[in-house]
Amino acid sequence: MNYNQPAGPGPPGRPLTVADVLALPVLSAGRPQVVTGSTRLDRPVRWVHITELTDPASFLKGGELVLTTGMPLPDEPAGVRRYVDELADIGAAALVIELVRRYHRPPEALVQACRTRGLPLVTLTEDVNFLEVTQVVHTLILGNQADAMRRTQRIHEAFTALTLRGAGPEDVLRAAAEMSGHTVVLENLVHQALICEPSGGTAETALTDWERRSRATPPADRTGRSGPEGWLVASVEYQGEGWGRVAMLPAPTGTSTSTASPVFGSEDVTVLERTAMALTIARLIHTTPWERTAHRNALRDLAEQRHRSPADARARVAALGLPTENACFIAVLADIPTAEDTAKTEARLPEELRTTGTKALVGRLAPTRLGILLALRPSQPWRPAVEQVSRAAHGVAPGATLCVGSPAPALADVARSFREAARVAEATGPGRPLPAERSFHERSDIGLRRLLFALRDDTRIQDYAERQLGRLIDHDTRHGTDLLSILRQYLDAAGNKTVAARASGLSRETVYQRLRTIERILDCDLESGEQRTELHVALSALDVLRAR
Repeated sequence: MNYNQPAGPGPPGRPLTVADVLALPVLSAGRPQVVTGSTRLDRPVRWVHITELTDPASFLKGGELVLTTGMPLPDEPAGVRRYVDELADIGAAALVIELVRRYHRPPEALVQACRTRGLPLVTLTEDVNFLEVTQVVHTLILGNQADAMRRTQRIHEAFTALTLRGAGPEDVLRAAAEMSGHTVVLENLVHQALICEPSGGTAETALTDWERRSRATPPADRTGRSGPEGWLVASVEYQGEGWGRVAMLPAPTGTSTSTASPVFGSEDVTVLERTAMALTIARLIHTTPWERTAHRNALRDLAEQRHRSPADARARVAALGLPTENACFIAVLADIPTAEDTAKTEARLPEELRTTGTKALVGRLAPTRLGILLALRPSQPWRPAVEQVSRAAHGVAPGATLCVGSPAPALADVARSFREAARVAEATGPGRPLPAERSFHERSDIGLRRLLFALRDDTRIQDYAERQLGRLIDHDTRHGTDLLSILRQYLDAAGNKTVAARASGLSRETVYQRLRTIERILDCDLESGEQRTELHVALSALDVLRAR
């Protein structure tokens, strides 16, 4: 295997490897050939050691690239094997032999011994200045170490700055993912992924089947790799006790970016350790439970369709413990009179639902509005489930108003269900009476008056009411009459003058006379069903506008 590659010490932040050293001009001039261990050239080189001793291992500590002319090699195969065994046992990175002075081809015993022990054996067919090799490589190693120290210092400074400005967990994980080039996930003790910052992949890739994969990854006493996927994990504490952990995931298979590597380096460990420390401090600063924040963010993302893809949405929601397969979803909005009661309801409602086995996400969407997403079996009736939620909410906040959207057969339809619930809420004024045997409002409750209430801020509604009734209201104001009331009673009686007279306590002749006056003022025909409808709509709009 010829090794005449362009010069270069390798990417910054990665230890110098055997392959990197062989690619340096000072060694490539010797026309290096890898005889054994070609798959192990990624071994890090800690130092370079020139030796002509028969027992070089006694002067090594591991990780050295050993350079020799072959002069000290024993003649007998047993001695060669012993020589190689000592190098392999101490952890030498590779053995480089110059085939210029004693040998012109590597001894077969040496080749077999190196192959048996998995020690990379490299031959040089041209004369090389070993002293120059050590100078170049040691300069690179020391330079890399200095660079590593500077990068580590920058990591510490970055996380210190985050802590000093009171950064939340999302900011901390985002910084960790950017610094490491790896996906970083924060989970609690029951293996719910609360925050995921993908890097080099998607949330779907990182979070699919999260709970099972997480439970297969045992906790570690200190920051280190764990589990079948080789996650790098660190514990996060709260008030001296374990609260959860943060996991850094290996790069997805097939990733070939320079920032993502399937192997974690020392800097990744430093990043994760500082991430865990910053999260521990942030947990003390930010008193709102992070599970609650995770639910809020998930609900907002679903309601506003802010996910990168439906698959990402499913993965994130499933990682929070909500079923996403074989489920039907119902969006509920709970409007609560005060922010204080809203906070209490947000804290207690999930506990109430857990005791009944109801799967739901609960989170505050506005100061006095909660969003609730129920996950039900497709065959499960949804109204009893919403009724149960409504009773639980009213138990905490008796003045709550709950509005529900129509069922969503898939998570991708949840935004529509939330929009419908919001429209019901817009059309439901304070203290609006509920249908019998129901403690929540739904779309079928929206009639004309509710529709006009929802549209009350539209200037076209205001203009319509004024055009239809303004002249009559002005007449009543100037003359002290009450023709608007007579018109209302007439329209409520569906145009029956006798019923209108009875409701007003006036004689039929008086009612007839006043209706003619109304027709004159409004320039209309009250015998026309269409015009009566127009006036009735205008009166309903006026009632809504006056009730503001």
